[in-house]
Formats: sequence, C-alpha cells, structure tokens
Amino acid sequence: MAGSVWWPGTRGLGLRLDVCDLGDRLHVADIGSPLPFPDGAFDDVVASLVLHYLEDWTAPLAESRRVLTPGGRLIMSVNHPFVFKWLYRDADYFATVKYSEEYTFDGQAAVLTYWHRPLHAMTDAFTAAGFRTAVISEPPPAPGARELFPDALAKSSSGAFLSFLFFVLEAV
Repeated sequence: MAGSVWWPGTRGLGLRLDVCDLGDRLHVADIGSPLPFPDGAFDDVVASLVLHYLEDWTAPLAESRRVLTPGGRLIMSVNHPFVFKWLYRDADYFATVKYSEEYTFDGQAAVLTYWHRPLHAMTDAFTAAGFRTAVISEPPPAPGARELFPDALAKSSSGAFLSFLFFVLEAV
C-alpha cells in the first residue's frame, strides 16, 4: 500500500509511504545519538511530534540534515506554540520554557513534559541547522474529529483547532 502524505486544506507533500512489509527497513534510533546512516542517505526524514519533547534541537536537526540529500526534506510536526500560551495565559510566549501536562491513556495516568518555544525560535533553529522552510501549515481537524471532540471544536467558528504546526524543511 502506498500513498501521499497530506492534510486537508494544503497541497500534497508527495511523500510515498510503503507501509506494508517494512521488515528490516524500519529502524528505531536514539534521537540523542548519531544516526547509524551515511551522509546523504535519505530524500526524506519524518519527525512527527518529536522535537517539542527536547530542550535543545541543535543535535537532532543537525543529524537530520546530515542524513538528507541536498534538497531533501525534513517533514515534521510539533505542538503549536499557541497551545502553551492558551494553557498558561500569564506565561511569556517568547521564552523557551519547560512545562508538563497530565493525561490519561487507556485508563493510566501519564505526565508528558514538553518544551515550549516561540515560532521564531523554531525557524531560527531550522536555519542554523541548514534548512529552508518550504511549508508551515496549521491544518484543520481531520474528518470525523468534530464527533470525537465536540466541545473543543465547538469553540471555533472556523472549525480550526490550533494544536499542531506542520513543517516541510528543505536541506540547503
């Protein structure tokens, strides 16, 4: 099965996903260590909802850039910086700040710790790591989300919900 990654309201990214029979082609790596791949090994790197858990993005971004071909893409998503300001109205949006939230997953309590950073700090980190920002997207909720989260989505007349930012970064 193959497809193109996209979200409603934006153009397709053209990223093929071969999701069947990944076998030994799927690798799990420690984001805090060098990746076990040669320079320029990939056309695309995907990091969905990863970086906002890290205080310092320098090494992971540099390592992502290293394994990409020139013109290759880092396709990523992070918590929208507005989420922090919405949760902590008196907090300084422009500061890089650690914060935690408690959630329940399958009946189990879990505390997730994040690092808020303003949008300019994100884009500055991308540029410093050798990327050009090609796309920034604030996608609308997925079809069916209104039935799953009626209270959260009823507050927005546009139907938008600022939860995540999606980026397509090109290696320069």
